Amino acid sequence: MNGRERLAAVMDYKPFDRLPVLWFDGWGETALRWKAEGLPDFADAPAATGMDPDWERGMWDCHGLGSIHPRTARQDEVVEEGPDCRIVRGRLGALLKVGKTGESIPQHLEEALKPTRRSWAEFKTMLDPADPSRRPADWERKAEALNQRTHATCFLGGSLFGWPRDWMGLEPISYLSYDDPALYEEIIDHLATLSMAVYGPILRKAKFEFAYFFEDCCGKSGPLFSPDTYRRYYHKYYKKLIEFYRGCGVPHVLIDSDGLVEPLIPCWMESGFDILFPIEVGTWQADPNDIRRRYGRGLRMFGGVDKHVIPRGEAAIRAEFERLLALMKTGGFIPSVDHQTPPGVSLAEYRVFLRLLKEYARLGAT
Repeated sequence: MNGRERLAAVMDYKPFDRLPVLWFDGWGETALRWKAEGLPDFADAPAATGMDPDWERGMWDCHGLGSIHPRTARQDEVVEEGPDCRIVRGRLGALLKVGKTGESIPQHLEEALKPTRRSWAEFKTMLDPADPSRRPADWERKAEALNQRTHATCFLGGSLFGWPRDWMGLEPISYLSYDDPALYEEIIDHLATLSMAVYGPILRKAKFEFAYFFEDCCGKSGPLFSPDTYRRYYHKYYKKLIEFYRGCGVPHVLIDSDGLVEPLIPCWMESGFDILFPIEVGTWQADPNDIRRRYGRGLRMFGGVDKHVIPRGEAAIRAEFERLLALMKTGGFIPSVDHQTPPGVSLAEYRVFLRLLKEYARLGAT
């Protein structure tokens, strides 16, 4: 089987020769460490370590076929330079304090999008669905070439919460749903409309294994908004988007959120999502086995392997795979690290993990 056939078989609960062996990136510090330990090109880690081709590569701009990202001619501008950090005016307008050592989230001193209609009207000019630059002139040729691939991949289906939270900040967007619910919903509606407008022509030409939604709407204590807020504001737009993608021939739709996601799983399934990713084990001990028992085969999963076991050695890694082996054999589940690999994992330790992942990928097909 090739990669496309294999992923389709796993997700459709059909016979497969082995499970996909997929990469889920790593921290910047991980890249530096592994380079020092003998891996020259972290960006090509799947090929260098013998994994299947990178399913994420090209996803964020639909493999050069079209973009739903904000469009602006502005570039990041360094406003102030210090010994440990720099102040940067981002291309979208945010003012950020960016550390020079370590990989951490920049501190937002000023947000790109304010929770006002005036600010939204200005910001929305970067989200014009009719902007001809959103699809390159040769996108149809690229689509034909992309369809010849044998490896599985996807496209960025949208972001109805994750991006607005990044642009506005968590506290302002949380208050906005109460202070101006009409504006809150208008932003969601516009992003859904943008995605359908840009991808409609593309999906009539290009074929993908699944659509990928970036949302990151949960933390270690649970969702950043309630299920009631989801059903009031998000459900109908996700449902509309998912039905649109499925009508264009996209068979599966994945939602990406870190953190404790369980309270939102029923909401996501009601909207039509059928792949959950990355199922972080974390302090809340998320468990793919338990999720399958509770939600059945209608919810596929990708992730769910505790990355923190990797430095503990082969026995601990093997125990982690053993607890998931029965689930692997049922289909609808692709084991992978439950988030990007941290710098506490050496290249040698990761190679042990990868050897065992390949072993259990084969055992999962028996």
